[in-house]
Amino acid sequence: MIQHAASTSRIAIPTLTTPRFVMRPLRRSDAAALLPTLGDEAQCRYLSRPAFSSEEELWSWLADPSWTGLTWIAQDTDGQVVGRFVAVPQDEAGVEEIGYITCANRQGKGIALECTAALIAHLFGGDKPAHRLKAEVDADNVPSIRLLERLGFVREALHLSYEETHKGICDVAIYTLSREAYAASASQMRDT
Repeated sequence: MIQHAASTSRIAIPTLTTPRFVMRPLRRSDAAALLPTLGDEAQCRYLSRPAFSSEEELWSWLADPSWTGLTWIAQDTDGQVVGRFVAVPQDEAGVEEIGYITCANRQGKGIALECTAALIAHLFGGDKPAHRLKAEVDADNVPSIRLLERLGFVREALHLSYEETHKGICDVAIYTLSREAYAASASQMRDT
């Protein structure tokens, strides 16, 4: 589970596009758009921290300059924020941890699938492609696990009583996707 916020990043974050969304760098106004979701206890059930109580508290977390990850904010064609997607470099070179959340009022519409697929394509492409992606997921977070499996991730490990969060001790599943498996899957899809 991603432990921290989005970055105001010193690295240029490229804009990614999908058929329905634009994924762009974080802006200050995004805190207001994300607060209805990240300020709701039910929506934050699987985060490592409890819901945010104010826009200022959320922005402080989102804009924390010490965080090393990159953030994309997905917006629809009307400019409405629909989700947040992140990639965090790991200690092992070429490994990125991904994370995602769809705004509560837009869940169940394929946004996480479409935007996470675009993020994966970006992370495995480009000048310095990752060789492996990972996601740490609360083992009770069935929708997130289903999403990862649809995207080709496989469960590599299940850590029992692994992490203490605001809801107590959690089991954490580790899902991974290699660049080779992703390329083989993409090639197979093109051939069908």
